[in-house]
Amino acid sequence: MASQTSNPSPIKTIVVLVQENRSFDHMLGWMKNLNPEINGVTGAESNPLSTSDPTANRVFFDDRSLYVDLDPGHSIQAIYEQIFGVPWSQDLASKKLQPTMEGFAQNAEGIQEGMSDTVMNGFKPEAVPVYKELVSEFAVCNRWFAAMPASTQPNRLFVHSATSHGATSNDTKHLIAGYPQKTIFESLDEAGFDFGIYYQYPPATLFYRNLRKLKYIKNFHQFDLSFKRHCKEGKLPNYVVIEQRYFDLKILPGNDDHPSHDVFEGQKFAKEVYEALRSSPQWNEMLFIIIYDEHGGFFDHVPTPMNGVPSPDGIVGPEPYNFQFDRLGVRVPTIMISPWIEKGTVLHGPSGPYPTSEFEHSSIPATVKKIFNLNEFLTKRDAWAGTFEGVISRESPRTDCPETLPQLVKLREAEAEDESKLSEFQEELVQMAAVLCGDYRKEIFPHKLVENMTVAGAVDYVNNSFKKFLEECEKAKENGADESTICIPNESTDHSTSNESK
Repeated sequence: MASQTSNPSPIKTIVVLVQENRSFDHMLGWMKNLNPEINGVTGAESNPLSTSDPTANRVFFDDRSLYVDLDPGHSIQAIYEQIFGVPWSQDLASKKLQPTMEGFAQNAEGIQEGMSDTVMNGFKPEAVPVYKELVSEFAVCNRWFAAMPASTQPNRLFVHSATSHGATSNDTKHLIAGYPQKTIFESLDEAGFDFGIYYQYPPATLFYRNLRKLKYIKNFHQFDLSFKRHCKEGKLPNYVVIEQRYFDLKILPGNDDHPSHDVFEGQKFAKEVYEALRSSPQWNEMLFIIIYDEHGGFFDHVPTPMNGVPSPDGIVGPEPYNFQFDRLGVRVPTIMISPWIEKGTVLHGPSGPYPTSEFEHSSIPATVKKIFNLNEFLTKRDAWAGTFEGVISRESPRTDCPETLPQLVKLREAEAEDESKLSEFQEELVQMAAVLCGDYRKEIFPHKLVENMTVAGAVDYVNNSFKKFLEECEKAKENGADESTICIPNESTDHSTSNESK
């Protein structure tokens, strides 16, 4: 780790875990029963089954979520309907409607009859005991929004780069080339700080082109082999990204919380990460953040911010939506953990840097910049986003932080389905793996490659592809390749390095 000569913060290591596709009210809304300061739910919240019919039945928000099998809509058009209560159209999009948060039930019923019950329910605190403990012991953020009203991939891009570079969904062209924007990883590296990405499947952070460079391959570590050891030895870098199991197998269930993956597994994963960090000699210098990439189609009652949200870089999204990146997505769960945080803290909206600033995914690079005194912002968005270093409010670290978190009970009775079809994000991970191993040159790329692929087949494919990529990187290093080289196996031999440099 780099030495810090100009950093007054006690935080030397920031750990980030980004879970999948759940709203604040769905996961944490009922925590209001434990602490009325939390802007959660009471059960009075509701949505009509039809926003165009004044006599339509309303579905009231309840606390019956356990195992969620269905995957609600979370495309840019589905989210538009959820937020504004009407289906997307170019004409309506141009009118700048105000958010009503009344369209969740209607959108869900349009996908599948009965799905409104799924999206209008949340977990009792006892059903997510790890979060119950963390919220009680540390901090929860009342106003953290997805960076944009779209699906997983664009929002994940914002977390470390404060932009999606114009993406509002999967973009095959950028998938192949890699997204070119500068990331917080490079900013840290330039300032002499270290980062590490701990992965369980080929890491989604490789969607960023620059992280595919030879110079950064050493920063990727297998979670199962390295994470707990690095915690124990006090060798965690300044910026730590934890990547989860994005695929759901009987032998190795998904732990990213994406429906239909069992939230029990996500709770178990958060517990495992926390307990490893808590036992580390670096604990008193840590800030651990758990967020969700987007709301996954589940109800949240807090209107999404519409005013003063700046486009990161002036790039407009593709047709037909032509999204201007001028409004945020739905509110998502955010928990902050550190011995420097007072017990039971509730973080409300930020106090700046602008009157309209909000907490959103770009708040992570903005706060990293502030804590480590980095030179520049990445985009106009992280320059605008609220920072949360103020949650570190104590004069000295606590000594009463729990060493272990509660034991868990499985919520899903059945086993994972190895032969299930892939989700959109899983398809993107397979397509990224195809790029890394050189298969993007084949006729089956990108759509036929994933058309009939099962989860089990995808796991084999991505693991083998990533292994080829790493082998190619090793050979390139042995041959003295420039550190800016991106190593892609050659189609004809699978053993020669592509000259794809910066």
